[in-house]
Amino acid sequence: MDSTRPAIKTRNLTRKFGDFSAVDNISFEISKGEIFGFLGANGAGKTTAIRMLIGLLTPTSGEASVAGFDVFTEAEAIKNRIGYMSQKFSLYADLTVWENIRLYGGIYGLPMETVKAKADDLLKTLQLSDARDKRIGSLPLGWKQKLAFSVAVLHEPDIVFLDEPTGGVDPITRRQFWEQIYEVTEGGTTVFVTTHYMDEAEYCDRVSIMVDGVIEALDTPSGLKEEFKADNIEEVFIELARGADRSQN
Repeated sequence: MDSTRPAIKTRNLTRKFGDFSAVDNISFEISKGEIFGFLGANGAGKTTAIRMLIGLLTPTSGEASVAGFDVFTEAEAIKNRIGYMSQKFSLYADLTVWENIRLYGGIYGLPMETVKAKADDLLKTLQLSDARDKRIGSLPLGWKQKLAFSVAVLHEPDIVFLDEPTGGVDPITRRQFWEQIYEVTEGGTTVFVTTHYMDEAEYCDRVSIMVDGVIEALDTPSGLKEEFKADNIEEVFIELARGADRSQN
């Protein structure tokens, strides 16, 4: 991907369901290698936005490009250039660790020799070599999470989308997961991560905060705290949510 071109660019991107605007005219640009946090409460529109960007949901209006491809006309090309991990981790519980890696390696079009080599490396890195032939369903939640992320970037995508990937895991495991994120961005991969954990905003290069389908704030974590005279991003979010409530009343 051209490093001078935004990894992701949206302009007035909108998705309606009937008269309800789940995502309402959002605009932003994300640079190559950036960790972009897409924050908001449950129901704020984060998942709808991410589904449009990865080519699973057609926008109602607006513009968007991902890895240089148009979301309206080149959705299939986008899918070949991205990785994706959801809160449910996207792994098959009844398959073994190796079978999951082999399956996704095939989906991503990697040669079997490459899949085998990458599997050996990632299992060693994750200290999961002894679990190679264990079924995913038998693994602790933290292991599933780390493995799912590794599988999502197995094909070295330009961009990896993480949709609330740390839901339900303990703070230590969440921190370890973010260490994995840092490692892939060092190689130039762009990370787009949705979360409702406000403390995770501190790990991002920039953060947007969504309230009721609208991006109410977008800046670096330090910039947001300075603008709202807050000690942390949670305080910023609470202030924005209160403002939205007041405007509706």
